Amino acid sequence: MTSLAVLGAGSWGTTFAKVLADGGSPVVLWARREEIASEISTNHRNTAYLPEIELPGNLTASTDIREVLDGATQVYLAVPSQHLRANLRETLAHLSSDAVVVSLMKGVEAGTGARMSEVIAEEGIDPSRIAVVSGPNLALEIAQEQPTAAVASARDLEVATDVARAATNSYFKTFTNTDVVGTEFGGVLKNLIAVAVGIADGVGYGENTKASIITRGLAEISAFAAAFGANPQTMSGLAGLGDLIATCESPLSRNNTAGRMLGQGMSLTDVVSAMQQTAEGLSSVKPVLELAASRGIFMPIVTQVGQVLDGSRDPRELAPHFATDSDTPEGE
Repeated sequence: MTSLAVLGAGSWGTTFAKVLADGGSPVVLWARREEIASEISTNHRNTAYLPEIELPGNLTASTDIREVLDGATQVYLAVPSQHLRANLRETLAHLSSDAVVVSLMKGVEAGTGARMSEVIAEEGIDPSRIAVVSGPNLALEIAQEQPTAAVASARDLEVATDVARAATNSYFKTFTNTDVVGTEFGGVLKNLIAVAVGIADGVGYGENTKASIITRGLAEISAFAAAFGANPQTMSGLAGLGDLIATCESPLSRNNTAGRMLGQGMSLTDVVSAMQQTAEGLSSVKPVLELAASRGIFMPIVTQVGQVLDGSRDPRELAPHFATDSDTPEGE
């Protein structure tokens, strides 16, 4: 059997390790904390992140990165996006030269604006061995084996197909494409719109406001992704619209939750302190706006989110029509 490794034992890393294990492969999960690794291997639980979820017997965990990566043909990364580069520098020496590296992360690097696959490539992994997985993937629902789907993307369709095969089981289906840019940006950008929807929710606005933010937000992120070479159809699929709906509408979404706290009047500092896990959208707003400015892309909703984050805009002023021309045809 193919041996698989997952780095990151938070809710998403543990959930995806379960997906892979339920697909029939032996999986080793890397955890920073010994108590988490021990509980997973011994009791088949990760109560810190997935209470009441029983993990499969072919999923084990370790804090020893060499043990985790030994013989792994596919390595899945589920660490916070802003820590990816540092994590890679700790692990590359132990990585098999022909292993496929798969990003499960949905963020862009602050300071560089690099997508996660770009960071991986910059740290020495051949781009032909890099894949990304994205889609409407709320961890708890998947851990509960509620049926859903995702997409695996790689430059080489054969690589994407191998990842999709490993990440498919009775409740989780993974499709494929070769649009890495669109698949990654779909996962990144939907977080920013989810923060906006959460803000509207926290303020107390109703369904009209939130539906308007979602639909205008989709147009906004689609224009952004296309400007960077994405296939527009990708933004209508699982990595685009599918992920956008799930992340904007569910109270399980960290980004929606963070936005709701902001809408209720909490400061960004207080929100970050209150969140037990990383809401990638909060750290992605600034680099995404910098990337948008570099291509002349106007992103009014994301701009407003940034203003709420820095305290220059009252959350109650957030609106989907802000600073737009009412005569502009919808979709442009």
